[in-house]
Amino acid sequence: MREQPSAALHRGMKWKTRGLAVFFSTVCLGGLIFRLWTLQVTDYEFYAQKAADQQLRDTVIAAPRGDILDANGKPLAVSASCWTVRALPREMADEHVQEASRVLAEILELEEQDVLEKLSDRKSNDKLLRRRVNREMADAVQTACAEHGWQGILLIQDTKRWYPEGDFGASFLGFTNVDNQGVSGLELEYNSQLTGQDGLVLSAKNAWGYTMPTDYDTHFAPVKGNDLHLTINVNVQHYLETALSYAVQEHNVTARGVGIVMEVDTGRILAISTKPDYDPNEPRVISDSQTRQELEQLSGEEKSQALQLAQQLQWRNKAVSDLYEPGSVFKLITAAAALDAGVVSQNSVFHCGKSYSVSGIAFHCANHKKHGSQTLTNALENSCNQSFIQIGQLLGKEAYADYFAAFGLRVATGIDLPAEPKKSEFYTADRMGPVELASCSFGQSNKITPIQMITAVSAVVNGGRLMQPYLVEKITDPEGDVIMTTQPQVKDQVISEETSAVMRQMMESVVNNGGGKNAYVAGYRVGGKSGTSQKLDSEDESARIASFVGVAPMDDPKIAVLIVLDEPHHLNNGGGALAAPVVAQVLEQTLEYYGEERQYTEEEQENRLATLPGVEQAEPEQAQKDLMEAGFATKIVGDGAQVLGQYPAAGQSLPRGSTVVLYTEEGWDTLATVVPAVTGQTLEQAQQTLLRAGLNLRVTGPYEDTAVVLSQGLTAGEQVQQGTVVSLSVGFLELPEDGDSLDD
Repeated sequence: MREQPSAALHRGMKWKTRGLAVFFSTVCLGGLIFRLWTLQVTDYEFYAQKAADQQLRDTVIAAPRGDILDANGKPLAVSASCWTVRALPREMADEHVQEASRVLAEILELEEQDVLEKLSDRKSNDKLLRRRVNREMADAVQTACAEHGWQGILLIQDTKRWYPEGDFGASFLGFTNVDNQGVSGLELEYNSQLTGQDGLVLSAKNAWGYTMPTDYDTHFAPVKGNDLHLTINVNVQHYLETALSYAVQEHNVTARGVGIVMEVDTGRILAISTKPDYDPNEPRVISDSQTRQELEQLSGEEKSQALQLAQQLQWRNKAVSDLYEPGSVFKLITAAAALDAGVVSQNSVFHCGKSYSVSGIAFHCANHKKHGSQTLTNALENSCNQSFIQIGQLLGKEAYADYFAAFGLRVATGIDLPAEPKKSEFYTADRMGPVELASCSFGQSNKITPIQMITAVSAVVNGGRLMQPYLVEKITDPEGDVIMTTQPQVKDQVISEETSAVMRQMMESVVNNGGGKNAYVAGYRVGGKSGTSQKLDSEDESARIASFVGVAPMDDPKIAVLIVLDEPHHLNNGGGALAAPVVAQVLEQTLEYYGEERQYTEEEQENRLATLPGVEQAEPEQAQKDLMEAGFATKIVGDGAQVLGQYPAAGQSLPRGSTVVLYTEEGWDTLATVVPAVTGQTLEQAQQTLLRAGLNLRVTGPYEDTAVVLSQGLTAGEQVQQGTVVSLSVGFLELPEDGDSLDD
C-alpha cells in the first residue's frame, strides 16, 4: 500500500528536527569545551589573578632604605619606623562612626569632619587617614580601637627617612619624599641602590570586601636597601660647616657660601657644604630667618610662588650646581699652563703700570695699584691683573683653550651628585678675541663650578694629575657584603711633575709673602690663592664673590680647601681678607685631626703648640716645675700640699707660655672671669686684654703683633673659668688684592 504524502513529510520533518538538535547540541558542547579550555588553560593566569584579587587583600610592607654612613661608619641617614593609618569603612559599625571620628581626629591631629566623611563613605573600603604616624600616635590608635571595640582601622608599619644630625650635611645628603624616594643629593643619585624590596601580607576577604578571620595569611618579608659608605668625614665636615656658617653670618653673605675639602691625590671629598642650607627632616621649612620674615609679608599666590623658589634655592647644592666667576684663583691655572707650555719661567719679568691696553680697552689692577717690574712669583703674590694679561698673550688663545679643557673646566666633573651642569660657560678659541683672552687670563669672563675649581687646583699641586672627585667609597648589601668600591681615577695628566713643583713653591710664597697671608697656619706649610670677582650678570654692579683656595702641606700636598662667599657685605670684600681665614681654620683643624705633624720654623718656635701635662696629685712645687719644663706658666690657688685640680685639663694643645691654674684645697671653687671683646684689636692688644682677664689664647693665622683679630671663639660677656683658652682668628685687612680690572 502506498504511503500517504503527509506521513512521509511528517517523518522527514522529525528527522530534520533531530538533526538540528544534534547540531546545536554539538555546537553548544564545543563552545562549552572551548570556554573551559580558555578559562583553565589559555587564560588561566588572568582569571586566577582576577579571582585572587576578589578573594585576597594585599598589604604592602615598606622596605627600609639603606643607610648612609660617613667614612668612620657614623650614620648620617637611616630609616626609622612609622605607621600608616587606613580605614575600612564597611567594617565599622554605624553606631561607632561618630565617636571613632572624634577620637581618631584628636589622636591623629586631623579635622573631625574629614575623618567622619571618610568613615561614612561605604563606596570604598580603603581610606587613607594619615601617613608617617609616630609610635606614640600608633599606640594611641591601637588602644582606642581595642577599648571601644572598633573594627576597620588598620595600622600598617612603614618607614620614614631620619637624619640624626639635623641640618648637618644636608647639601650632599639631600632628602626623600613621602614615598621614601630620593628627591635631591645622594638620596636621589643613589636612589636605586638605597631603595629596598617591599614586603607583602596577603589576607582573605569575602564577596563584600570584608576581611575574613583566618590564620592563613601569607607574609613576604621586606628586604632593606643597600648602604652607602662615604668619603665624608664627620669631623672634617663639622670643621667646615662651623667655619663657613660663621663667615656667612659675620660677613652678611647674601647669596650663600660654599666650602669643599678634597684629598688632592685621590679626589675623595672629605667635606662639602653650602650655607645656609636646611634640615632634611623638614626640608620644606625655610631655614634662613631673613627669608622667612620676607615670606611672612606676602600672601596668596605670590607667597606660594615665593615659598617654592625659596625651597628650591635652599635645596640647591651650590658647590656642584652653580656656575661662578672664579676671579684671581684662576690665575693658578693660567700660570700653570704658561709654565707647562714653556712660554714663561718662574723668573720671567712683567711690567705693571697705570694700566695695560688691549685693543683700546684699558685694564688695571685692583685699586689702580702699580706693581712695577715683577717676576712670575711676584705677579702671583700681588695678584697682578696686568701681568697675567701679558702671560695670557704669551700663551695664546689656542693653548689657553687647550689647557682650559685639559684641566676639566669645560665639562662636568662627573662627581656622584645630581644637578651638575653638563658644561661650563667659556670662550672657545674661535670665539676668543684679544680682549676676551685678556679677561679670561685673570679669571673673569668664564664661569665654572666650585667643584671644577678645586679639582683643577688639586691637579696643579699633585703632580699634574686630574682626579675624578667622588663621595661614595663603597656600597654594601644588607648582609654587609661589598658590592661596589670606588677607586681613585686619574682622568688626565694635565701638566708635568716639574711644573707642579714650581707651582707649589709659588703658591706657598703667596701665603708667606703675598695676598694669602691670612691663610697662614703655624707649623704647616700652606699655599694658596685668593679671588675677588665681579658678578658680570648681576644687576648690582657692586656685587662681588670672595674666594680662597688653600693647600697643605706644600712639601707633600694632602688637603685642598676652597671657600667661596657669594656677595659678602663687609668693609673689605676681598677673598684674601674674608675667605682665607676660613681656609686657615679648616686646614689647621683637619691636618691636626689626621695627625699631620707640625714643622715649626725658628720664628714659630716661641708660639708653638705644646701638649699640656697632667699634674694632679703632685706637690705644687713639683707641678710648677713640670709645667715650666713643658713651656707653661702657672697660677696656684689655695695653700694645700697637693694639686687637686688643674685648668685647662691635661692633654690639650696650647701655645707655649699659656697659664695653667692649679687648685690645692678641698672644696675649691673655680676662679671665674668674663670673656672680653677683642675682635678688631691687634693681636698684641688682644693678648694683653685676655691676659688681664686670666685667659689664654690660641691663634689661627699670621702670628704678628700688627695682625687684627677677625673673630673670637667665645662670645664676649660669657662667664668662664680662668685659664680657659679663647681661639682667635687673626689676619690682615689690607692685602695685595685682586678685583676690578677695567677703567671706567
